[in-house]
Amino acid sequence: MREGQTRRPGEAVFVAFLALASLGLLIKAYGIAGFEALSSPGALPMAAAAVMLVSALVILVQTMQAPVTKDETVREHILPIAVVVAIIAITAYAFLLQPLGFLITSFLFLAVLIRVLSGRSLFFCVWSSALCVLLIYVVFRIIFTVLMPEGIVPEREILAWLGRLFGGAR
Repeated sequence: MREGQTRRPGEAVFVAFLALASLGLLIKAYGIAGFEALSSPGALPMAAAAVMLVSALVILVQTMQAPVTKDETVREHILPIAVVVAIIAITAYAFLLQPLGFLITSFLFLAVLIRVLSGRSLFFCVWSSALCVLLIYVVFRIIFTVLMPEGIVPEREILAWLGRLFGGAR
């Protein structure tokens, strides 16, 4: 760390996390083939993880020696509420995508984020989310035939009904 540089809120925790993650990667890399020879399959991953771990530990020591800044807070400057909401929404999307399906999960994800981040009316959030999901669905599922998690919406039956309606399935 350079002279006169201060430690920002959360910086030490983040660097400690990087050091622990590097240690985990080193352990995983060792599990590939142990430390048999320099030409073993795990040699390069172990070397990379070891460099990461040493670097993270050096940075952690330097970070811990720096004085803490007084003019910043984690909530306002590092992790504002909008970022926290986005992280929670992305995590919920990942967990709900399989059981609920693409259509419902994507609609809820967009509606909530548009509402929270833009502050627009509920009507605007619902309609813009529905339009976006419909557009994405038509382009990727119908035109490019990309399979998406179906979930609780009977998507195959709806597509079969539309095919019969327009004479596509005979």
